[in-house]
Amino acid sequence: MHKICQVHCRVIKSGFCLSPFVQTGLVNFYGKCEVIGCARKVFDEIPDRNLVAWSVMISGYSKVGMFGEALGLFREMQRAGVEPDEVTMVSVISACAAAGALDVGRWVHAYVDKKLIANDLELSTALVNMYARCGCIERAKEVFGAMPVKDTKAWSSMIVGLAIHGLAKEALDVFAKMEEAEVKPNHVTYIGVLSACAHGGLVSMGRKHWSTMIWHGVEPSMEHYGCMVDLFCRTNLIEEAHNFIKAMPISPNPVIWRTLLVGCKKNKILEKGQVAAYRLLELEPFNAENYILLSGLYASCSKWEEMSRTRREMKEIGIKAVPGCSSIEVNGLVHEFVMGDQAHPESKEIREVLRDIAKRVRGVGHEPEVLAVLHNVGDKDKESDLCEHSERLAIAFGMLKTRAPVVIRVVKNLRVCGDCHEVTKIVSRLYEREIVVRDRVRFHRFFNGACSCKDFW
Repeated sequence: MHKICQVHCRVIKSGFCLSPFVQTGLVNFYGKCEVIGCARKVFDEIPDRNLVAWSVMISGYSKVGMFGEALGLFREMQRAGVEPDEVTMVSVISACAAAGALDVGRWVHAYVDKKLIANDLELSTALVNMYARCGCIERAKEVFGAMPVKDTKAWSSMIVGLAIHGLAKEALDVFAKMEEAEVKPNHVTYIGVLSACAHGGLVSMGRKHWSTMIWHGVEPSMEHYGCMVDLFCRTNLIEEAHNFIKAMPISPNPVIWRTLLVGCKKNKILEKGQVAAYRLLELEPFNAENYILLSGLYASCSKWEEMSRTRREMKEIGIKAVPGCSSIEVNGLVHEFVMGDQAHPESKEIREVLRDIAKRVRGVGHEPEVLAVLHNVGDKDKESDLCEHSERLAIAFGMLKTRAPVVIRVVKNLRVCGDCHEVTKIVSRLYEREIVVRDRVRFHRFFNGACSCKDFW
């Protein structure tokens, strides 16, 4: 940061601070260094912004995860009458992918075609990634299939996209075609391949591709190790997962220990779960999720005193859980909800939909999974907590504002809980709606009472 400021000061002293070319360079400089506030300040000072200035500012926002700002600036750019090029569109499409803004992404794709913007390899790959990450995997496959030339990045984007949708066999088939095309896989390719094996529970295939990766000279990264631990834990091979972690030549990161802890919680394995939890708390002593998972482990093993102590420690330290947050795009606008959200202007109408859902879901025999709620409150309050989860609010809003056959698409920052997963399956059948939820782990496509994950997630 100090060096960036030195450069900026030198520019001012040299009298070049009013040069649009120099100002644009500074915007790019600040953006690439992720000092986005300074980048925007310089951008606002440019009197006559050209295409490059708009593009680097949009790219800067995308780089730091400010996707709403990136899309907002793109709209400003259009109002200013500046025609974007393929470089601009890659940044905009990447922002759509990260925000789960499919409607905007579709519009951008149509805009690219209408304006005859060069749909080069990078732009096509960005479209594949966008459609996959926005839950429209069939459209991603169409774009990928139409690409005349595919490099490693394009193949990898398609494989990763299929993997996060739980389409393990298709992901591995694409990887086989990549090998037939003699395109060399890289570390991202193998993250997709191993992730596909994990989501599909394909242990033998996972071991095979791990060996192939080593043979190809791709040095395993933390992400690759994480995929293998995830594979073993998903298939309840906790002992193998633990041994794999112990044999790692690099120190496991919190994600790997957390994956083991989740596996132990699922299988009610106390001792190894405690080992994973203690390592987690050493690495991330102020991460609320670690305490919540440890509490869940104790609850799964009926260790109620230890569970209460863990929750008490969390409270005494002053650690608060990250609230669940879900978003849904309706008519080109992204609406965000947090658990128990009352701030939305249509909150009253959303609650009416939720009450109808609760009544109809109970009517078909669903019993809320109140044991999953670790707060020390009565079952009735626990049921209310489950009904206020952010994805349920987003789904209710989607049902309020759209009608079938429009797909309800929700993006959530946390993993979907078991009760919400079961309720959404029932909702998809009772209300005859297709619902796609992207959580922190993968995509879930709910249709006619079933989920694409086959309850394996």
